[in-house]
Amino acid sequence: MRAFVIKEYKGPLQESDVPEPTVGERDVLVRVQAAGLNVLDEKIRAGEFKQILPYKLPLIPGNDVAGTVIRVGAAVRAFKPGDEVYARPDQDRIGTFAERIAVDEADLALKPESITMEEAGSLPLVALTAWQALVERGNVRPGQKVLIHAGAGGVGSIAIQLAKHLGATVATTASAGNLDFVRDLGADIAIDYRSQDFEQLLSGYDLVLDSLGGETLQKSLRVLKPGGKAIGISGPPDPDFAREAGLNPVLRLAISGLSAGIRRQARKLGVSYEFLFMRASGDQLRKITALIDSGALRPIVGRVFPFDQTVQALQGLDKGGIRGKAVISNR
Repeated sequence: MRAFVIKEYKGPLQESDVPEPTVGERDVLVRVQAAGLNVLDEKIRAGEFKQILPYKLPLIPGNDVAGTVIRVGAAVRAFKPGDEVYARPDQDRIGTFAERIAVDEADLALKPESITMEEAGSLPLVALTAWQALVERGNVRPGQKVLIHAGAGGVGSIAIQLAKHLGATVATTASAGNLDFVRDLGADIAIDYRSQDFEQLLSGYDLVLDSLGGETLQKSLRVLKPGGKAIGISGPPDPDFAREAGLNPVLRLAISGLSAGIRRQARKLGVSYEFLFMRASGDQLRKITALIDSGALRPIVGRVFPFDQTVQALQGLDKGGIRGKAVISNR
């Protein structure tokens, strides 16, 4: 089948003819009709995660899928051929930049009925990230104050909506041209990151969702109230992540060192820092589906590329300027 593969780290993404997926007894074979593009895909290609995510090359990247079930494994009961589904495959089984993919049924959910296949393909990774940060880790409750950086991006555009649904007061950072857009998503406070300093404007926040890292993460710690929490999705990784990932002791020690500085700063301020590398979850996707179909959340697709343009689409992520997500369509 046709797929786009990485043959070596830092090498180009290129089209290739690859074997059909192997379908285990608990797997669902899906015809890929839409696949979201994520910065994670580019970071994997560049080898930024090769120490903590040691993929075997050649690798088909792609972390989001929406499509139609072709067939199911012998032990699958929740899905049948013809079902429209979506998923973030498990991190060890990515590969949605292809015509077909086998997904564990535990990671799969029926597609929301109220949206298109392309909109569904944009959602799994960013929606699960927002859910795991705000609901699972952050326990966001009505009346709390939440800061979400890069509110016009893939994660940010969903996280703003979810935080508002949970009853929070939401602040976000964005470019001047996107301030009205993020307000329309539900942001109560929209800050132009180029001309305004969010640290000077905000204080007493319960939670920060940071996708930028570096100085932005350091400043984010200072807008939290005592006991508040910053959750980073671009790093640095922390010891809990290293332990849960089952990394060897040497890597665990190295990763602890990467985040030691920011964790020390957090402790001095009486707040905490956690790194989140989202995981696949069909159960959580079903809860997200209910929010989509009720109108509480809406996917934001900034651009759709045909399957033939997958290489150019991934290269274009570095240029930015896309609201929400870019998606590959293979209908």
